[in-house]
Amino acid sequence: MTSDNAINRLFTRHPSVASLLYLALVAGLLLASRSALTDLYQQRQEVVAARFIMDQLNGRKQNRGTGLNANAGHAGSPFLEGQTVTIAGAALLQRVADAVTRVGSSVLSSQVDVDSPKSKQGQVSLIVSCEVAESELQKLLYDLEAGMPYLFLDQVVVQAPDRADRAEGGRLRVLLGVSGQWQPPK
Repeated sequence: MTSDNAINRLFTRHPSVASLLYLALVAGLLLASRSALTDLYQQRQEVVAARFIMDQLNGRKQNRGTGLNANAGHAGSPFLEGQTVTIAGAALLQRVADAVTRVGSSVLSSQVDVDSPKSKQGQVSLIVSCEVAESELQKLLYDLEAGMPYLFLDQVVVQAPDRADRAEGGRLRVLLGVSGQWQPPK
């Protein structure tokens, strides 16, 4: 009990000590609260960043740089789908034609190769000719390589328009060699 009396005497003789102790206690609690809130904010930022990355990997977010969906609406298997290699070739042609249409162009000609030695190993190839605006070429290439199923650009040949067409805003003539992997059903 003597220690309680000593503390009481100290605070009654020097009220400024009690005030300083009270202010120090309040400041300590405010710093602890601030530290806890900062940690919560940082954890929330990490969760938001992790969700954003997860959504991009799952193809749910739209790529703001190109305006095209990272998956281009083709969620699912990374392989070309189809019961036969011919159907897989048709699916590949449809996927590429959709990508070309999304950039405001159309397929001029196409040739699906399902009879090559590569197709025996499950590789389906396609050659497509189209005319694309210069500003849309990068979007087309990104859409083909970033979407599902996984596609590979084997060949890209770009021919600039003639001088007369260039003055009128001519389009680029593009020849694309695209391939994808097909897995036969088991």
